[in-house]
Amino acid sequence: MQSILIYAAAALAEIAGCFSFWAWLRMDKSILWLIPGIVALAAFAWLLTLIDSEAAGRAYAAYGGIYIAASLLWLWLAEGVAPDRWDLTGAGIAMAGAIVILAGPR
Repeated sequence: MQSILIYAAAALAEIAGCFSFWAWLRMDKSILWLIPGIVALAAFAWLLTLIDSEAAGRAYAAYGGIYIAASLLWLWLAEGVAPDRWDLTGAGIAMAGAIVILAGPR
């Protein structure tokens, strides 16, 4: 359960950090948007180091599914665009992969 919370916090930090760059470059926001964006991206990287895994690559691979689902949640809540059935199907497949990676016997 703790890993899921860390992954969720990491996803929020990564998406917020990347969105700040998007807003600056694509939405003509102030360059000052980059300051919280850089802090958020640093928090994202730090949060992933908290995952209890014997291999960084496995932690990152499992994170990928959570990131996809969180990105679609951001799309809906922050950008006001509802995910379509293909978005949701893809997120479901990615989450299934993350669950297999996280729950696989080792």
